[in-house]
Amino acid sequence: MRSKLPQVGTTIFTIMTRMAQAHNAINLSQGFPDFDCPEALRERVAFYLNDRRNQYAPMTGVAELREQIAAKVGSLYGCQVDADQEITVTSGATEALFDAIQATVGAGDQVIMFDPAYDSYDPAVRLAGGEPVHIPMLQPDTERGWAIDWERVAGQINARTRLIIINSPHNPSGSVLARQDLDTLAELIRDRDILVLSDEVYEHMVFAGGRHESVLCHAELKEKSFAVFSFGKTYHATGWKAAYCVAPPALSTEFRKVHQFVTFTSTSFIQYAIADFLRDCPDHHLQLPDFYQQKRDTFCRLIADSRFTFTPSAGTYFQCVDYSAISDMPDMEFVSWLCRDKGVAAIPLSPFYEQAPDTRIIRFCFCKDDSTLEAAAHILRSL
Repeated sequence: MRSKLPQVGTTIFTIMTRMAQAHNAINLSQGFPDFDCPEALRERVAFYLNDRRNQYAPMTGVAELREQIAAKVGSLYGCQVDADQEITVTSGATEALFDAIQATVGAGDQVIMFDPAYDSYDPAVRLAGGEPVHIPMLQPDTERGWAIDWERVAGQINARTRLIIINSPHNPSGSVLARQDLDTLAELIRDRDILVLSDEVYEHMVFAGGRHESVLCHAELKEKSFAVFSFGKTYHATGWKAAYCVAPPALSTEFRKVHQFVTFTSTSFIQYAIADFLRDCPDHHLQLPDFYQQKRDTFCRLIADSRFTFTPSAGTYFQCVDYSAISDMPDMEFVSWLCRDKGVAAIPLSPFYEQAPDTRIIRFCFCKDDSTLEAAAHILRSL
């Protein structure tokens, strides 16, 4: 059989979680909390599950939910979006990313992405017949961490460039884009037939009083962008696979042409429940920056006297660390040893690169109970 993705294997997240389970290791690899979603939200899910809301939801998403999303976007980002024409509910952010790429990228089109890049971008581009163009981010040497080399981007843009994928707050590095980054991006694609796919699933996890700079806040980029968000990340419910995409009407129309033949719609009773929770508990997402900064600070404090070196992440619920003082093993070999022999699972950064640099950096996930972080840190300090 001829494979359409011959270079693609099993995702690193699946590999490391399986390894963690096999060795009974503390799983700080795959990005899911080990605490539950809000009780009030679970109560609304149970209510609608038992209120006969178990049939197909509208293809674009439950109207009540799209209206609440529009209100949230307006409140957070100061822009008005049309709930009917510009918001589409999807079965997870990965589906939304896939739909946007399939809707816009054709044979021979080039798509710029920044390494280390989330691992679903490249395969989706290849399945659309496009050509991924990987541009390495500048290595962290400032408080912002990894940064985009905009001069190199300018040199890569050509007549075949169709889409640029940005991700902020950034997985796996934990860095965030500044307003200046969006201004530069807008300038580079001005008067060009180039679109933007903005992966913003960690929008509520920006620390130290920072602000998430959404493309929806940028009047010029908003008209050329798909912005993707995740309820699973926001509500500690990654298993629900609930997300949404905001895009101008013309882009949403093309997005929905793909969406309707990928999942068609998403779980109905969960959508009704989230709509209620957004209406009744608007403070939840506003409290997340402090909530996760406390998690970050706890984890960083616990490993401060270890032999890992790091700069606290600016966003997401991930912390990258350098293990050069501990071992010279390549990162995949190191995380395998760490999981198998020491009992802590992490994620190597090399799978996020087309051509991985010779560094010794891995990623830990700190969206865990403090007791989990303490147990893992006890092991990490002993290395």
